[in-house]
Amino acid sequence: MPYASETSLVPIPPPGEDELPHDDGEPMESDRHRKQMLLLIESLDLFWRDRDDVYVSGNMAIYFSELQTLKNDFRGPDVFVVLDTMRRDRKSWVVWQENGRTPDVVIELLSESTESVDRGEKMRVYAKLLRVPEYFLFDPMKNALEGYALDISSRSYRPMVSSADGELVSQQLGLRLGVRDGLYLGSQGRWLRWLDPEGRVLPTAEEQARAAEERAQALADKLVAYEKRFGPLT
Repeated sequence: MPYASETSLVPIPPPGEDELPHDDGEPMESDRHRKQMLLLIESLDLFWRDRDDVYVSGNMAIYFSELQTLKNDFRGPDVFVVLDTMRRDRKSWVVWQENGRTPDVVIELLSESTESVDRGEKMRVYAKLLRVPEYFLFDPMKNALEGYALDISSRSYRPMVSSADGELVSQQLGLRLGVRDGLYLGSQGRWLRWLDPEGRVLPTAEEQARAAEERAQALADKLVAYEKRFGPLT
């Protein structure tokens, strides 16, 4: 442990989020990957907007050891969720500043350049060092979803069993993950979405606004139809 001087017994505190790099320097593989990451973060953050005990983020460095801070050799997860914590802005997730809390759920978006790391070193770190209870892998180009649950005794991951339509359950969050058609940030396609226990998609802000417009238009149409039949309302 380093000390302030050779004669001092006061240890130098480890660096915090203000001192540590918060960008892992790795750009998203494609525009599709970037939008998929934002979609998962936005919809879940919006769903929990009234809660102050959860944190949802992505593409952010997670620091879990002082040695790691010196080497800066670990890239952040694409999406991660931490429960029983404080909702606030952060530059990075520093475990020793967060009372030892580590992510409860991690999602990595697979690509040709990252798949070997996501299935290898990152999976090892999440299981054996961070002990992340649930780890999901999704390929945005192939729409392929996999899930793994942590076996505490062996500190290794066991594959989750998907439903008949390919959905996976997050026991940690009480939600499901499934692929759905949709429009996000101008891109139409199939997206990995958070689903509530009844299978309803957790909407984005854009989808909420669109639904409100549709309800307002439907009400206006009913009013027009009523007035054509019975005359103007007074």
